[in-house]
Amino acid sequence: MLLKADPTFYPSPKLAGQAPAEKLAYVAALNASGGTKPDALLVVDVDRKSKKYGQIVGRVDMPNAGDELHHFGWNACSSALCPYAPHPHLERRYLIVPGLRSSRIHVIDTKPDPKKPKIVKVIEPDELAKRTGYSRPHTIHCGPEGIYLSALGSPSGDGPGGIFALDHYTFAPLGRWEVDRGPQYFGYDFAWHLGYDAAVSSEWGTPKMVEDGVNAELLLGGKYGHSLHFWDLRKRRHVQAIDLGAEQQMVLELRPAHDPTKAYGFVGVVTSLKDLSSSVWLWHRTGSNGSGKWEVKKVIEIPAEPADPSLLPPLLQGFKAVPPLLADINLSVDDRFLYASCWGTGEMRQYDVTDPFSPKMIGSIHLGGIVRHAAHPAAPKKALNGGPQMVEVSRDGRRVYFTNSLYASWDKQFYPEGIRGWMAKVDVADDGKMQLDRDLFLEFDDLRGHQVRLQGGDASSDFYCYP
Repeated sequence: MLLKADPTFYPSPKLAGQAPAEKLAYVAALNASGGTKPDALLVVDVDRKSKKYGQIVGRVDMPNAGDELHHFGWNACSSALCPYAPHPHLERRYLIVPGLRSSRIHVIDTKPDPKKPKIVKVIEPDELAKRTGYSRPHTIHCGPEGIYLSALGSPSGDGPGGIFALDHYTFAPLGRWEVDRGPQYFGYDFAWHLGYDAAVSSEWGTPKMVEDGVNAELLLGGKYGHSLHFWDLRKRRHVQAIDLGAEQQMVLELRPAHDPTKAYGFVGVVTSLKDLSSSVWLWHRTGSNGSGKWEVKKVIEIPAEPADPSLLPPLLQGFKAVPPLLADINLSVDDRFLYASCWGTGEMRQYDVTDPFSPKMIGSIHLGGIVRHAAHPAAPKKALNGGPQMVEVSRDGRRVYFTNSLYASWDKQFYPEGIRGWMAKVDVADDGKMQLDRDLFLEFDDLRGHQVRLQGGDASSDFYCYP
């Protein structure tokens, strides 16, 4: 325990935007070769002044095979500075790294040498199930009162999914978070508006619905998640559900405004059954002081691209089009730019969301794609597959990192030739103009990178209590 606040904690997003640039990135990597080879957490040098810039400089292999590392996160963040936080002297030191398929949770210590992290605790799936009733842990957020994780479902592979908590110090599972879940059944992402004592959660599907890939019958029947759920954060009770409509399939990544005085945020929808488009929706609270009901509005629509069926995987040939497959979104800490990863078309889109009700597309970069196979300028003659998937933004908004693997079974469906894992970076100018960094293009050989976390924090790791 620190005697003073961790220097990587910032009371406000404005101060976080002035933080020093990260020197390391941590990347969760799936071992796609299968068999007995485990997944790994990779350490990538992202210090521009380093001779090893853009190279892997550390690695932690998991103790078991078959985890499928996916999302992960820090044990503590700037929310520890909230006035009601019972743990103000935590430090951002441990990475909580679950296996989405195994339900095993790894606690990894990044000190004393952040390039040589080590596993210090493993929570086995039986313990998780016994204490929480959940399995398939997915998203991690550090909060003012604990470490919170979402889960896709129950140990049987059915629902309901939900949220559970870990103790800040022992990392022991404390139990299910929800006191009254109301109609909520599917789990996926969750986020908070700390200034409004409100939480929001989104929907994907149960483990049985997603682990073997997209189930075409369920998809066309509108059976995947299509609702948002709003909660009383303090009472842990469900207060409102908003159905976006069964046409809107897979309501996934949530990105709330970082300014705690603002009660709005963005959520990405993977696909529309009407035309295969993807979309971004704005949730916001009505009333002059944010005391009213929650409402949603579609603010961005990304169309599918017509394509020769012979160039498409079997799942898409009948549609004669490439869907964007919006797999991730991320909001810069100053709430100015929203980045949208179109995994199917191989496009990273950038929107100015200064007016969240009227986003304006201002930039686009292509890498990979089901049909396009766009190359990176570092290797202009090398066709890439996969596409921008998980995206992370630095605290100052100047650097955007992304990887190209979604989920092993889904990789196989949409890129049956086999995803060749890579990581890339975009530099962002003052005016928002994006440019691919020619010096950071990392290929992972037999691994596939998924989520990226930045040393000292990033745009999606922290919540703030002061504007």
